[in-house]
Amino acid sequence: MRILRFLRSSVSIGKDIDYYSKFSPSPLSMKQFLDFGSENACVKTSFNFLRQELPVRLANIMKEINLLPDNLLRTPSVRLVQSWYMQSLQEILEFKDKNADDEKVTYDFTDAVINIRNRHNDVIPTMAQGVVEYKEAYGTDPIVSQNVQYFLDRFYMSRISIRMLLNQHTLLFGGKVNPAHPKQIGSIDPHCRVSEVIRDAYENARNLCDRYYMNSPELVLEEFNAKEKGKPVTMVYVPSHLYHMVFELYKVNVQINSCTVSDRGGGVPLRKIDRLFTYTYSTAPRPSIDGSRAAPLAGYGYGLPISRLYARYFQGDLKLYSMEGYGTDAVIYIRALSTESIERLPVYNKSAWKHYNTIHEADDWCVPSKEPKDMTTFRSL
Repeated sequence: MRILRFLRSSVSIGKDIDYYSKFSPSPLSMKQFLDFGSENACVKTSFNFLRQELPVRLANIMKEINLLPDNLLRTPSVRLVQSWYMQSLQEILEFKDKNADDEKVTYDFTDAVINIRNRHNDVIPTMAQGVVEYKEAYGTDPIVSQNVQYFLDRFYMSRISIRMLLNQHTLLFGGKVNPAHPKQIGSIDPHCRVSEVIRDAYENARNLCDRYYMNSPELVLEEFNAKEKGKPVTMVYVPSHLYHMVFELYKVNVQINSCTVSDRGGGVPLRKIDRLFTYTYSTAPRPSIDGSRAAPLAGYGYGLPISRLYARYFQGDLKLYSMEGYGTDAVIYIRALSTESIERLPVYNKSAWKHYNTIHEADDWCVPSKEPKDMTTFRSL
């Protein structure tokens, strides 16, 4: 009986994924987040939007997960992530036909959103572990690696966007106000002090470096406001996103100069520049499964790739400029206008499908040999 119930549930959720993946996600601007979260915020409006939007975002990326190699999908970690997404989709769909005017319904919905948010806390390291499990069992393949890189960029961007919606709803309607940030609208600070976030990230990164590496760089912070000289730089932004980006840059021993990161640590070799934003590339040792002595996500190679996704989420970017033998500059670009800071969301469509199923032909540029050829071994015609 239980097996029959499970099969029915699997068939049902499969149909739901097929249905909702046909719709494109609806990106929101920072201004829309602010307007919605103002004093006139309405839990009923949020409920109506999320019960339609969350299934679309979940289904789009769940459809794309199935395009990964079968052996990767069979790893315990990836199967666990899939089960989380399926359970979350089912829980949201339970409210599809519920009455938005019923206070108990909206209260239960908020509880469900909190549970979903907590369930997805470990999505990033768990998916990372799945990729590690796959590579250890089956090795690396250039085409598979390219598809996995493409997928992870989209998967983690989707995860950032879903978490943004979940956080906004729970912070606005969960009944708890963060006393440390009373002026924030959900997770957004309309007057985010850039220098404060930078200092906070530095202190925590320094403690981490001192704990694990017994050494940390000093902070030299210069703040320049071109619009209002002498005043601190402020902007409409999500402080936790900026914190994550700056914290990760600190972990590679840099010094902060406004939103430009500069160091004189010898730079990055040209041959390694392209690898810096590649998942699984890391200078730290491979993490152990228990992770009891490892720094957060250390060894997975996810620090810079995830940081760039946070920057790109609201149409910004994170760029690295390195000169080998001298040092590295990292620049975080952030949109100044809240109307232009619009979510960047992946959508499952024919273009995405083709990316996974197109046979990549050989490069039409010759690949240089690692060593000079010994021409004496070749016969002349």
